[in-house]
Amino acid sequence: MTAPTRRAALAAMLCAPAWVRAQAQAPARPRLITLGGALTELVYALGAQDQLVGTDTTSLYPAAALKTPKVGYFRQLSAEGILSLRPDAVVGTDDIGPAAVVEQLRGAGVRVELVKVDHTWGEVQRKLQAVGSASGREAQARALQAELDAQWRAVQAEVAAYRGPRPRVLFILAHGPSPRVAGAATAADAMITFSGAVNAMQGFDGYRALTAEGLAQAAPDVILTTTQGLEEQGGADKFWQRPELALAPAYKTRALVALDALELIGFGPRLPQAVRTLHRRMVLRAPA
Repeated sequence: MTAPTRRAALAAMLCAPAWVRAQAQAPARPRLITLGGALTELVYALGAQDQLVGTDTTSLYPAAALKTPKVGYFRQLSAEGILSLRPDAVVGTDDIGPAAVVEQLRGAGVRVELVKVDHTWGEVQRKLQAVGSASGREAQARALQAELDAQWRAVQAEVAAYRGPRPRVLFILAHGPSPRVAGAATAADAMITFSGAVNAMQGFDGYRALTAEGLAQAAPDVILTTTQGLEEQGGADKFWQRPELALAPAYKTRALVALDALELIGFGPRLPQAVRTLHRRMVLRAPA
């Protein structure tokens, strides 16, 4: 570009409206890929969805997230698929993998933010901070955090005010042909505790296969599951036809509570809402 041409371009820019000049001078927002449904949900909550260039297969909420390019399951990632979307930043949890893929992304110059998973309110806060930082929306993240913290304090106070008996709750992960039950150190165990109930499965961490002997020993008052798992089992009537369930006190009253998987165990911005729902439906036994 010649000097006269440059001067003409500068003069035209200076004569343009202020909003045009600001738009031209503002740096481009980072291109994001989120690996985890809760992280994707937070992107939408911050109004940063236009920056999303890809998500993982657990990113199913809100409905618009279904239309985003998918890079696979967050524990079975491919560096090539992610890099093909040219992200500036990738935000995930510390259980994404394989680990070699994370190193490949960093080696390619992609900013990778990993959030520690520990099934606490702090996990939600860290996710929000990471998304706010990666998207360049720190101020919006702080404002949303203040709202969510207030919601969390309110639901904690509601649960703490309850002085009645604490029901024994069994979480069944019924995705697939072999249902499993949740022990300690799981998102489901944390949610049961947050709601003011007791996890009926004790003595082990993680998940185990559902057995008649284990269920009889657990003696749950309420069965908790996901709406997706319930649908895979053919609905509530089909679910209760599993013979081992007849051994549970919950069978007599058909005490079954189901929530969307991401809302229930995703540890995202709807966590306070999910805990309140569980408290009212499992502990207070209020109708849905």
